[in-house]
Amino acid sequence: QSTIQSKIECKMNEPIRILNLFTIMNRGGAETMVMNYYRAIDKSKIQFDFMVHRPERGAYDDEIEAMGGRIFRMCPIYPQNLFKYQQLLKTFFDNHPEYRILHSHMSELGYFAFKEAIKHGVPVRICHAHGTPNFKSETTKEKFKYFIREALAYLIRKNSTDYFACSKEAGEWLFGKKKRIIIMNNAIDTKKFTYNNKIAEKIKDEFNWENKYIVGHVGRFSSVKNHTFLIDIFYAIQKDLPNSILVLVGDGDLKSQIEKKVSDLKIENKVFFLGARSDVYRFYQAFDIFIFPSLYEGFGNVLLEAQACGIQSFTSKDVVPQYANITPLLHYIPLSYDAEHWKSIILIYKDYQRKDMSKDVQDNGFDIHQNAEWLTNLYLNKLS
Repeated sequence: QSTIQSKIECKMNEPIRILNLFTIMNRGGAETMVMNYYRAIDKSKIQFDFMVHRPERGAYDDEIEAMGGRIFRMCPIYPQNLFKYQQLLKTFFDNHPEYRILHSHMSELGYFAFKEAIKHGVPVRICHAHGTPNFKSETTKEKFKYFIREALAYLIRKNSTDYFACSKEAGEWLFGKKKRIIIMNNAIDTKKFTYNNKIAEKIKDEFNWENKYIVGHVGRFSSVKNHTFLIDIFYAIQKDLPNSILVLVGDGDLKSQIEKKVSDLKIENKVFFLGARSDVYRFYQAFDIFIFPSLYEGFGNVLLEAQACGIQSFTSKDVVPQYANITPLLHYIPLSYDAEHWKSIILIYKDYQRKDMSKDVQDNGFDIHQNAEWLTNLYLNKLS
């Protein structure tokens, strides 16, 4: 009797385990945002686990496991895998009745897991919109892709209990305007992004960037980040500022293509490819300006980091939501403007005297510690 009682008490004292759905835990925007919450959340009350859909390990896997998180690997959600995937989901939920909350970060693709979760009585199914896709409609393939995603978006709306988004625009794309959308701030650890001139000098010394005008960018090498245009903008800048360099932090499938463009323009000695880094916050300290000309974004978390660190930042007008505009340092430029026009606007601010803006970001509600407490209470209240 006492043994059974002690087991029940032990179970009751364990944290609630939240199952997060992702493709792979690499250093993307949504993944980094969730890791920020995971580091800050009270793990005596809430623990994160992850269902991922790639066989290889992700960049954050070691850290997840070190914090007590579990990672479950499923097959990729490809059309040819759908039957297998549905069988894997059934087996998973048969074996893991402990999950009462699913939090999907896979947009409409979370539908399949939600459908199976309903059959297994999972009461809380949170769908989280992280982006606002901008589909082309010229080709039959793109039209078909748009139709499929719209159909799945309709289905996940029907199977979700809660609708989360990083911005109003992202939420309305996935859920429509009639749903009650909860904005979950893409919060950051403002202490990490507090401007520190000593760190800036150390980075410049380490990479031999003294007396350089440093143009920064952080983002994976994918078409949506628009690196091709970014290189055009920098090419225009370096003609006016011969001491300028471009620092690119990130990795991705299109990296070699961008390296070739840099080589063709003969500016290899001015462009630095740093790859994906766990210490990216250190490099913000050294940037003089930050350029982020994305084709679409749900929020643009790196812009929040750049603003906190006091960097004049430039991004795509009518693409990045105004919700990301936390300080006077963020400037929106239309993508219809050519590289020369972007350069002329950017260089207006080249003599800006850097100052720390992290408190402004904190005061606007984007500090991770405040937001992690909010999320903890939300999860607990869902099951109370």
